[in-house]
Amino acid sequence: MVLKTVVGNRILNDVIRHNQNTEKMDWRVLVVDKLSIKMVSACTKMHQLSAEGITIVETLEKTREPMPTMEAIYLITPTEESVTALINDFKSPTRPLYKGAHVYFTEAIPESLFKTISKSEVAKKTRSLVEVNISFTPYESQVFTLDSSPSSMFYSPQSPGSSSYLEKVAEQIATLCSTLGEFPSIRFRAECEANRQLAQILQDRLSAYKAEEPSMGDGSEKAKSQLIILDRGFDITSPLLHELTFQAMAFDLLDIKNDVYKYEASQGVTKEVILDENDDIWEELRHQHIAEVSKNVTTKLKKFNSDKRIQSSSDKSSIRDLSQMIKKMPQHQAELAKFSTHLHMAEECMKNYQGYIDKLCKVEQDLAMGTDADREKIKDQMRNIVPVLLDQNVTINDKIRIILLYIQSKNGISEENLTKLVQHAQIPQEKTLAIRNMANLGVNVVVDGTRGRTWSMRRRERVTEHTYQMSRWTPQVKDIIEDAIEGKLDNNQFPFLSDQRQGSNKTQAPASNRYGRWHKDKAEQGSRNIGRVIVFIAGGCSFSEARAAYEVTKERTAWEVIIGGDTQMLTPERFLENVHQLGA
Repeated sequence: MVLKTVVGNRILNDVIRHNQNTEKMDWRVLVVDKLSIKMVSACTKMHQLSAEGITIVETLEKTREPMPTMEAIYLITPTEESVTALINDFKSPTRPLYKGAHVYFTEAIPESLFKTISKSEVAKKTRSLVEVNISFTPYESQVFTLDSSPSSMFYSPQSPGSSSYLEKVAEQIATLCSTLGEFPSIRFRAECEANRQLAQILQDRLSAYKAEEPSMGDGSEKAKSQLIILDRGFDITSPLLHELTFQAMAFDLLDIKNDVYKYEASQGVTKEVILDENDDIWEELRHQHIAEVSKNVTTKLKKFNSDKRIQSSSDKSSIRDLSQMIKKMPQHQAELAKFSTHLHMAEECMKNYQGYIDKLCKVEQDLAMGTDADREKIKDQMRNIVPVLLDQNVTINDKIRIILLYIQSKNGISEENLTKLVQHAQIPQEKTLAIRNMANLGVNVVVDGTRGRTWSMRRRERVTEHTYQMSRWTPQVKDIIEDAIEGKLDNNQFPFLSDQRQGSNKTQAPASNRYGRWHKDKAEQGSRNIGRVIVFIAGGCSFSEARAAYEVTKERTAWEVIIGGDTQMLTPERFLENVHQLGA
């Protein structure tokens, strides 16, 4: 769990324990803002914080009870909103909210905000002021998000505000590299100009971090590390397809909000379960094909029953059997409840799949691959998609997904054809923006016969007799990562920014002493001496692409892949919603 472990250790060592009394523990309040709370809740547990003297975790944006006898630790982002809230907590010299403030910013604080703090009352009460440089959320062990709002600025580098957006993203990615102890070579997809701009700003940021911490990126294996910047236009197929691996399928078809799955455990009893890596069964099953999940849950349950000598009423475990077992054996309640959760989820996924999704999957896979399951080229895709578009049972968004996959397969269609498809599918006018706005991602949507040439990557042949027919597509990012590792990635399409490795140790900028010199504990950087490929996708990363990162890591033991995007993790619905808003 590299990302979560490293960030959790950094929060405990460099924030919570920093300036703590070693002889007698002082009880303190931890104050977080809307961005840092995600990082804290993803990487630490309340019992860990309590053991370090934290009595309560409070949210900066909410009204809080004064605790004038206690000091507060503020872990916040250096934004105007958060700095103003910090200042307001101490604006009354006689009635401050807390006895003192230890302030830790997630990234470098702008000079203007630093001056604002210096001139306010809070300056007199500040015991520490440190930049800890962790400005990303570890979503999983190898997946991160920057929690930005979807932004059309990335696709229109000339639009107002785009440079500040790129600078913010560059700073966040730089803190990720710093946390991992990486000073990678940077490469980017050349087709999108903003990728090059981001690469250049990021290089400047990383060089500044390297000057502060010269050992960053040291080691023979780390010298191979690469950071690849992609924009969402490189592959719109992966976030549109109905995926049949457990995690991607569940997040697409079930009502999962903020990673919480709700289901009726028994009559009138609703259970809420957080789907994260604290659940070892979820961690093991999440990337498996749905056809294998129920079978594997049942096998694991039988083994558990056998190990604990629990008598099961039948050979095949049903959800009803499990409910009875949980009642009879409260000592095994937690473990049995996990089995119950995943059986419920798998059954619910299959129920949805067997409605009409199974028919959609065949059409989608044929559109994505350009061939059928027998590897025969499909001559008339229109014949396959029209019945889907006319079907009243198929939702509008599922029809939009089919139309977009068709447009992608044709590298753009005429205005007349698009109008016909939209009419067949009975898509309301306002919903068509999710189709038309794909052009903002550099994708050919409507073409007038003079479509721009787009480079298409030569795909690796992965389909074998063991491949599920409804899961023939492999996300393009997997090919990109493997080609990068093998030195086969096209240098014209994915150029390196520069050979910044050479002489990187020779020039060393002076260190900043503004906050007191702060050094990371090198042992805490999780800097295993292996090569890493870090992939950043502007526009968000889908669950199938995250799975690809884990697969490459598993197959190539000398490498570790870290992947993420600027937005929340993409489900197909969220992707369409984000695209709909582009240019709004």
